[in-house]
Amino acid sequence: MHPFRIAVSQRDLDDLHERLDRTRWPDELPGVGWAYGVPRDYLKELAHYWRHAYDWRSAEAELNRWPQYTTSIDGATIHFAHLRSPEPEATPLLMTHGWPGSIVEFAKVIGPLTDPRAHGGDPDDAVHLVLPSIPGFGLSGPTTQAGWEFKRVAAAFAVLMERVGYERYAVQGGDWGAIISRELGRSRPDRVIGVHLNLLPNSFQAQEPAPHELAALSPKERERTLTSWERMKAWSRERQGYADLQSTRPQTLSYSLTDSPVAQLAWIVEKFKEWTDSKDLPEDAVDRDQMLTNVMLYWLTGTAGSSARIYFERAHADYWGNPPEPSPVPTALAVFPQDNFIPLRHIADRTNNIVQWTEHDRGGHFAAMEQPRLLVNDIQRFIRTLRETENAPV
Repeated sequence: MHPFRIAVSQRDLDDLHERLDRTRWPDELPGVGWAYGVPRDYLKELAHYWRHAYDWRSAEAELNRWPQYTTSIDGATIHFAHLRSPEPEATPLLMTHGWPGSIVEFAKVIGPLTDPRAHGGDPDDAVHLVLPSIPGFGLSGPTTQAGWEFKRVAAAFAVLMERVGYERYAVQGGDWGAIISRELGRSRPDRVIGVHLNLLPNSFQAQEPAPHELAALSPKERERTLTSWERMKAWSRERQGYADLQSTRPQTLSYSLTDSPVAQLAWIVEKFKEWTDSKDLPEDAVDRDQMLTNVMLYWLTGTAGSSARIYFERAHADYWGNPPEPSPVPTALAVFPQDNFIPLRHIADRTNNIVQWTEHDRGGHFAAMEQPRLLVNDIQRFIRTLRETENAPV
């Protein structure tokens, strides 16, 4: 493992500024809002802020406060931050981001998780945090081999945790981080003591429910199932295009996103509007500078295409379309109402060992950015349960 510090050259920043200054803006239909995509006036204002007010050097310095490392696993260079708690008996926790996220997502939860005593909490809830960048994403990219789908990533992260020195640990994630975390628990139940998720794959109503399926449910679960199906239909009709493109032609997409910072900005910012508990703008739900720092990790590393390839690799893997493999590991789900899908307990229980299910009243897909305190409390409650029931050393 090699110590790592982010050190972006001034030439790269100057190049970004020059490209922003030379943006060729498209036309736009009047009065359509977000229906056709990111509105031009909003994106112009955000790009102007990025160019003239956003301070990368400040963000870089903040990120470099985290002890960071790189290591080579299975042919990929994996970047990660390792933040040890001041509490010696803290539980190791691997937290994994998703797309279009990065380790920047976790900035607001690191302090309360690693040092709850300093944040008015119980020191027994403390965790040692390992925050990897998924291979192909940001500082772990670009990858140079095909085949980096989520099972390979989970296997690499198992090696990473052994290399860092943790034999037993918990895992946490949302989006791709949820898929990877669940797979890590499923495939390494001897190592993973618990899986905490803020998205549970394959737990929503993916097909129209049959009358006999609905008849077997309680009235409340029946209503929730129908709502889950309606949201799934809306997703397929209006929001799935990005995934279809990244699952089929990520290389073609990568040319525009790697050449134009405004294209990269729009591709990511749209998701922070559509997938969050926002009213009018992404900044209703997430901090603007934190969102731009997240965009910067894609832009500066040129990993728009490399990160998109995880969609292609999953869609072309030999297991694609198979039912989920059961996981025996204790699993917690934090449900945030404005996330993309509505999970259903009766589906989740078929292939998961659910021991904690919490439905929150606010928040969306990027829980660590939108509702850091709710997420921290949810994770700590789960860790507390694991510590009470798990006697193996951690």
